[in-house]
Amino acid sequence: MKRRDFLASFAALSLVATDALATNTKSSTKPSAAKTTPAKSKKGKAVASKPAQRQPASRQRQKIEYKPPPARPVAHTADDPITETPPVGTSAARLPPVKAPEPPTEWRTYEITTTVNLKSAGLNRLWLPLPLNQDTLFQRTLGHSWQGNPSSTNMRRLPDGDLEVFHCEWRDGTAGNLQLKTLVTTADRHFDVTKRTVAPERDDILRRNLQASQLIPNDGLAFQLGERIVGRIKDPVAQAKSIYDWVADNAIYDPSLPPCGSGDVRRQLISALYGGRSADINGLFVSICRAIGIPARCVYGLRVAPSRLFRNLGLLTDEATRSQHVRAEFYVPGYGWIPVDPSDIRRAIALEGLSDRDSKLLSLKKILFGVWEMNWIAFNVGTDISLPGQNSVIPFLLLPQLESPNGHFDGSQPTAIQYSISAKRIEL
Repeated sequence: MKRRDFLASFAALSLVATDALATNTKSSTKPSAAKTTPAKSKKGKAVASKPAQRQPASRQRQKIEYKPPPARPVAHTADDPITETPPVGTSAARLPPVKAPEPPTEWRTYEITTTVNLKSAGLNRLWLPLPLNQDTLFQRTLGHSWQGNPSSTNMRRLPDGDLEVFHCEWRDGTAGNLQLKTLVTTADRHFDVTKRTVAPERDDILRRNLQASQLIPNDGLAFQLGERIVGRIKDPVAQAKSIYDWVADNAIYDPSLPPCGSGDVRRQLISALYGGRSADINGLFVSICRAIGIPARCVYGLRVAPSRLFRNLGLLTDEATRSQHVRAEFYVPGYGWIPVDPSDIRRAIALEGLSDRDSKLLSLKKILFGVWEMNWIAFNVGTDISLPGQNSVIPFLLLPQLESPNGHFDGSQPTAIQYSISAKRIEL
């Protein structure tokens, strides 16, 4: 067959196959006629009925009835104070879950007795610091009792709530004496980095603990030192840890200073001689934290029992007259206030004879970031204090304060005021 005849035959076959395929397609897509039942007229003749018309697709949809979701149990009760599923759309839905902290199970109760004898006659006014006026998960005040010969006595809480004082006066010119007893129960305080579920602190308290005080600056040299210590660290817990490590490594503990020291951080920064006693060393930590924007504060208190960590970090007898000790804490959202005590690291080096690389010291350094051994009671967190009935301002209140005809004195001046403090553990 010639090429020309072959091409003509192939074209004809292609046309025939195309027509056949089109015919089959039309017959398969043609809708089938609806089966109808012939209707009968009144005379009995069959009449062809019209096929039923197909309804539009929109009318064939089945109506869906709304069923409310099943009722859920109450998410917040007195027995279960955990809000895991707050109402959708409320502001609480945008907050992280907040869990009520679990109270400690092991508490120890102490009786603290303060005895005061005044040497000068005439009008005398005395102020004594009292333990924390609000119950916490690490300390609760159970009560106070007193005896002596003052003309008047009262307990006063300063307006900002940072401290409470016992105030008494002698007006009849007799030699004054007073004995004040306080019952306090404590439990060891621990910080858990895995639990970020603490309710937020009040804004006014956080702002107050970012501000400078008389002895604790938050700018200038403190800011420069903080920037150099923190570097590129962004996490606030890690920032505070780097400051804690730096203070623990560079401050010097001086046991020859008066109890707890002066707390003058500004002098340390100017002289670049870092250290002193607890108010100085932990005050330095607070100053640097505030300078880089971390709320922090000193907590002023008293050692009341032996230590399970090191011998010189607690009382050796019931005598606590010179056992005043200042600790520190800083705030991180979600974690709350985190306890620290770099001062006791330097104290252990100075009084226990440890080297900087001693394994015991390295363990203590890890423990005291986030732990307070509560052989110590907290008095207050107040700074720049104006005592009731007094015009002058004192940096902090930890020692007895006396105003007599001869002037103003504190517990570090035994020539004007004789006092003693004893602490013992009791069973209730």
